[in-house]
Amino acid sequence: MLKINTFRSVFVSAMRYGQFYSRITSPCCLENTMVLYSKRLSSTFSQEFIEGDNIYSCYSRISVRQYAKNKDKKTNKGNKKVSIDENLLAEHVKYNAMKSEMEKAVVGLKNNYIKNLSLRSSTGTLESLSVKFDGDEYVIQDLAQVVRKNPKTIVLNMTSFPLAIPAVLESLKASGMNLNPQQDKTTIFIPIPKVTKDHRENLIKGAKSLFIKCKDNIKEIQNKNIKLLKDNDTLAIDLVHNLQDQITALADKYVLEAQRIMEDKQNELKGDS
Repeated sequence: MLKINTFRSVFVSAMRYGQFYSRITSPCCLENTMVLYSKRLSSTFSQEFIEGDNIYSCYSRISVRQYAKNKDKKTNKGNKKVSIDENLLAEHVKYNAMKSEMEKAVVGLKNNYIKNLSLRSSTGTLESLSVKFDGDEYVIQDLAQVVRKNPKTIVLNMTSFPLAIPAVLESLKASGMNLNPQQDKTTIFIPIPKVTKDHRENLIKGAKSLFIKCKDNIKEIQNKNIKLLKDNDTLAIDLVHNLQDQITALADKYVLEAQRIMEDKQNELKGDS
């Protein structure tokens, strides 16, 4: 048996566990109390004490509240659905211009995929390839005569614009079509690459790279218009937040459209469609 100083100390320790219930057969002397046994079963704390011929018992029912871990507390964060009020936006920002710029970015992505990401290079694809030369933007057919010499080679005759040859070569190498052009004086020979696994993977990476540029362009348009709102001191804070959410939702809509176009193109390049 374990000796303790006082019954009071046991009483206090038992109280810490919850509601205290006691059964006492006679007045209790607090000194020289002995613990007969102490055990904890399930949710009940039980102790019995003996003093002389008397036995005293105390019981403490432990009230335990189980709290479930809320792992999904932040699940819906950032998924707030925002309705776009075109009339309200048009009152405070250049809505039509902003929307047109975002649409233009998506259309530009489509055109880039058509022009620059093809499994097999064709004269039409090369003719429409963009070239920056002398401070302006051209397409190859403006600067060269494009001829398919044989099924495996395309030839560019640069006689009319020989100074544009470096710009054309740079554009061909950066096209994402895995081209390796070879120059001979004012003529550029372009071997058509075989459709290998590496070639497909390079085109797929090119598709993602063009999508990221499109996404950044859309977000830049979004941030530019949000900044104009925040700089307008005449608008209430709540209104600014509302308009900001709507502009962000509009931008997200075009980003999702661009992402869908990218995924379709990547599936095409993989051969899944």
